[in-house]
Amino acid sequence: MINRKLENTIRENLKYFSVVTVTGPRQSGKTTLIKSMFPELPYFSLENPDIREMAMTDPLAFLKRGTEGMILDEIQNTPDLLSYLQGEVDEHPQRKFILSGSSQFSLQSSISQSLAGRTAVLELLPLSLQELSENASDIADADRLMHAGFYPAVHAELNIPRLFYPAYVRTYLERDVRGFLQISDLYRFQTFLRLCAGRVGSLFNASELSNEVGVAVNTIRSWLSVLQASYIVFMLHPYYENTRKRLTKTPKLYFYDTGLACYLMGVENERQLQSDRMRGHLFENMVVADVMKQRANDGQEAGLMFYRDSNGNEIDLLVPKGTGLEAYEIKSAATYSTSFESGFRNLPEQLSSRLVRRAVVYNGSSERRDANIEVLHYTSLLSI
Repeated sequence: MINRKLENTIRENLKYFSVVTVTGPRQSGKTTLIKSMFPELPYFSLENPDIREMAMTDPLAFLKRGTEGMILDEIQNTPDLLSYLQGEVDEHPQRKFILSGSSQFSLQSSISQSLAGRTAVLELLPLSLQELSENASDIADADRLMHAGFYPAVHAELNIPRLFYPAYVRTYLERDVRGFLQISDLYRFQTFLRLCAGRVGSLFNASELSNEVGVAVNTIRSWLSVLQASYIVFMLHPYYENTRKRLTKTPKLYFYDTGLACYLMGVENERQLQSDRMRGHLFENMVVADVMKQRANDGQEAGLMFYRDSNGNEIDLLVPKGTGLEAYEIKSAATYSTSFESGFRNLPEQLSSRLVRRAVVYNGSSERRDANIEVLHYTSLLSI
């Protein structure tokens, strides 16, 4: 089993909360993690119809099973159970309940209504570079990493991307998205998914996608919201300040997992990826997603941003650091060029004065750490 960094954060939160809720995409390893952490607690999957009926027929009796507490997996299937859990936690705060779910959409609203202030909500995303490196996995081959992706099953013995991702997409479409949206024209939604994959690292334009897919703009936005809620994509919002510079207000689109994006784009192997026009965007996606994973593993809000002004001046990633910001320009090249530093030269004073770190992250081996603008191989960001 691959050791997960979120384990320490879960244990720390259990010192203060009787309930810890772990969310994240399907197949990110939530069930494996919490069952291994709490073998003494009885485990119940609420995707099982028999267990779900048992829980809802007599919820009070169900919640009293297990003297020390219990693990409730896929809790979004029984949102009404959370109201009864609230009373149980208030009456017996020494009991520990570990909840998991794979949908932000229904889970967050249920928790905010029933367990506000009573649970820590943490995210387990696909594997980080640090988690892979600590489990004897080679993380120095960027093309292999981007194509394989970061779901634990992909890195298990005999489980390879060409088998995992087709099954993942079929299961995801059947169980989650179609249930949320009642999609009648599956082909158009699949087209939308593939077009999103072809736009990783780019500004999101709902009108453009509306024209290409042949559905209304509101439909595109609805589909996007469910992709976000199901941990398929996330949006990186632009840095904005009250300044005379005209700054973009449009977010950029990224996938939580580059392997899934490669599959949707039809990239069949890493050799094909090496010459693909989207390679640079996928490399940027991998780095941005990894920073997001690190913050999620520490129980932190993402808070990530990018900078772009009307002159095309851009910084790919801004990361909160105390009251300041760390700034990273991301390049997939293996050879360094001073032109990579151009984004740092024309920043407004309001932003520049907040930067506590400036670095170019690339795919080359030469590094420079003792300068105003650092030069780092992407594996040097294992923990920032």
